[in-house]
Amino acid sequence: MSEEDDAIVVQLADPPNCPRCGEPGPVSAQFSHSWKNASGEKVPGIREVMLCPVCNRDEPAADGLLAFLAVHETLEPSELETFHNLSAAWVAVARARQVDQQQLDDEYERSRNGEL
Repeated sequence: MSEEDDAIVVQLADPPNCPRCGEPGPVSAQFSHSWKNASGEKVPGIREVMLCPVCNRDEPAADGLLAFLAVHETLEPSELETFHNLSAAWVAVARARQVDQQQLDDEYERSRNGEL
């Protein structure tokens, strides 16, 4: 089974604040995530992503879910399929997003040099 086939846990009640900007977000999701360590072995884990109305603005999948949640304060049974489809689209984009290694390396060097 691939990671994409694993369960996704979506949290609507009291999700954590956005780790990038600190703003409250309406939803978070957790899903399986793995990487290869220095020896090439697969390391399994779990990744959590936040839907942030500030940081995710102008991302089509995020905008669709944000608009839906702005209109629907509570989820009715008739809206669950739409919510599911919008959430799945957002998680697929978030799951594919990778770390900008150059930016991470630059920030690490600035931190070592006392510039952060």
